[in-house]
This record gives sequence, structure tokens and C-alpha cells, in this order.
Amino acid sequence: MNREPRGIEFYVLAASFIIFVLFLYGPLSAILILSFQGENGGLTFPLNGLSFHWFANLFETQAVGDFGGSFRRSLALGLMVMAVTVAVSLLAGLAFRRKFRGASALFYLSVASLVIPSIVISLGIGVVFQRVGWQPRWYTSALGAHLTWTLPFGVLIMFAVFNRFPPEYEEAARDLGADSWQTFRHVVLPMILPSLIGVGLFGFTLSYDEFARSLMTAGTFNTLPLEIYGMTTNVTTPVLYALGTVTTVFSLLVITATLAVILFVGRRRARG
Repeated sequence: MNREPRGIEFYVLAASFIIFVLFLYGPLSAILILSFQGENGGLTFPLNGLSFHWFANLFETQAVGDFGGSFRRSLALGLMVMAVTVAVSLLAGLAFRRKFRGASALFYLSVASLVIPSIVISLGIGVVFQRVGWQPRWYTSALGAHLTWTLPFGVLIMFAVFNRFPPEYEEAARDLGADSWQTFRHVVLPMILPSLIGVGLFGFTLSYDEFARSLMTAGTFNTLPLEIYGMTTNVTTPVLYALGTVTTVFSLLVITATLAVILFVGRRRARG
């Protein structure tokens, strides 16, 4: 079978895509390479040997920075945000399947935080906590600030999912004698589970690397993005690159594991 010749548009688009990928991942590859600097290496090229010295240095006591503590805080905060985002987005998607008074106003109010600058939200939450005498903490004020970022995305995703959800399956389950909870558990939930996993992953990643909304709300203990930003003015060794490489690999592992779960669930559902 003869293929049609590709026009000039294909090569222009292919070249544009390659340039975009290089622009996106070029700096990341430089950090990845420099993280393997030798023990006497610096922050720039050329490499002064190859070693894992700076990765081992991450687990040692640092003169500046708290890698382990900030990572644990960001991980815990991301998991908390993920759980709340999935639960609230699911409930909102179910609620908005039926029309009720004030639905439009509530919808626009829920997504309004997307158009407000992140630093303004962070500053506002921090000021309110101080005015009422509460100390900003990463698990209270920062949690609320991150939810103003993740919840609108989760709600919008679930709206799209339920707008395409065929109600015939629920009607068939009710005809067979299932109550509302059984219909949701055995029919609705298995069908929307991949979307819920995607919402959870989206919420976790948005929270894990959020900087602006954590700046005024994290309190005295930094999250990982704040810790990395603070280290850029103090740390003059490739340990900063090693930290960037570790966090990037961790993010990729989370994404890979989530995609594997989604594929597994999809195959189970396809097999009935």
C-alpha cells in the first residue's frame, strides 16, 4: 500500500515539536547531568569526575537546609490535598448532576480562585490567620491554600466525566433491585475510577510543587519548593542538583505507578 507523501506542514510541525521538547527538557537534563559531579565538582560544566557523592550528601546533616523534613512535609501535604480533592470533587460532580437553586453561582464561586493570582491568595490566608491569632502551619493554612488551586481543577474534571456518563447503566441497576448506594458502588464508581485516580494524581502533583500559595501559609517549616528556593541563595554545591534529580525521579515514579493502576483498572473493566 502506497503512502501519500508528507507535505511541508508535517516537517514544520515536527521541527516545532522537537524544539519545544528541547526547550522543555533541556534545562532538566543539565541538572540531571550536573548532579553526578565529582566530589570536587562545582555548579557548572565541565564535569569534574563522576560520582554519587552529592546524592549521599543529601542524607547527611546539612549546614543549610532540611531536605528530609521538607520532603516529608510536602509528601504529607500532597497526600492530604489529594484525598480532600478526590472526595470533594466526586461529591460536587454527583451534586451538580441535578439542577438546584444557586448552582451557577456556586460553580463560578468554586472556580474563581483560578483567576486570582496565587500570591494574593497566599497573602490573604496568611493575614487572616494572623488576625485571628492562629499560627500559619503547612497542615492548616497551607492545606487550605493548596485546595483553592486543586479543587477547581478536580471539580471541572468530574463535571466533564459526569456530563458524558450514560445514565442507562444506573437505570438498569435500579430495575434489577439495587438501591442508591449499591448502584453507586457497583456501577458508577467502577466506571469513573480511572478519572478519580487522575484527579488524585493531578491534585497531588499540583500541591507537591506549589510555591506561591505556600509562601505565606507554610509557617516556620518549609515545604520542599520553599526549601529549594531558599537553598538557591545559600547552597553552592551540586547537592542542590541532586535534590532536584531525586524529586524529579520521585514525581515520575508516582506518575508511572498511577498510570499502571489506571491501565490495570481499565483492563479489569474491559474484561467485565
